[in-house]
Amino acid sequence: MTYCVGLLLNEGMVLLSDTRTNAGLDNIATYRKMFHFENKGERVISIVTAGSLSVTQTTIMRLREAIEAHDASEQTSIMLAPTMLKMASIIGETLAAVRLEIDEKLHAMKQGASASMIVAAQRRGGPMRLFLIYPEGNFIEATEDTPFLQIGEHKYGKPILDRVVTPQTSLQDAEKAVLLSMDSTLRSNLSVGMPLDLAIIEKDALCVSRERRIEAGDEKFRAMSEAWSKALRDGFTQILI
Repeated sequence: MTYCVGLLLNEGMVLLSDTRTNAGLDNIATYRKMFHFENKGERVISIVTAGSLSVTQTTIMRLREAIEAHDASEQTSIMLAPTMLKMASIIGETLAAVRLEIDEKLHAMKQGASASMIVAAQRRGGPMRLFLIYPEGNFIEATEDTPFLQIGEHKYGKPILDRVVTPQTSLQDAEKAVLLSMDSTLRSNLSVGMPLDLAIIEKDALCVSRERRIEAGDEKFRAMSEAWSKALRDGFTQILI
């Protein structure tokens, strides 16, 4: 399993993903689940994935293949799509086709495969967009009322986002919020694990502004986790009933 989260803010977008993939308790591996497509100054598209690794990797490879194809067009390439809505549609159609193809092969074994994606994107002259792509290829979009999207094991990390994240949240505070959201998930679910991948896309930068890999022994992350735990314990003891 995995946990990924994306934030759409006035100042930019924030993405965070874990890297753990497991097929049973004794088959655990590390795979990157965050992917970037850039034409600096024209558009940036960042994708985080959850679900079947075969589905997500094949989808990403087919998206790259379509970009590099000699006959790439606005209908097939996310880097040529005339709108971000069309870009999301291409990703959704590719994901749905891959899922169906793999599902059919697994059907005889009475197994299935599924995956979902969060897509953060902006093209020159357009607004920032944040989409959640479902396994069937349909999608929803983050709004001012709901400025964050989650996939995977999201329930443990949702409460802090509900309480602190608004479109006005600064990128610095947003980074802290998603990391604490991930920390809560790591503490409660063994199927989510480090390293973590963090990406910041500033508004109108049209590129990934900052990227960070957080390893298991990261001192800053450990200190933040301990400070948050202490703050929760202190707050708990101060509440009277």
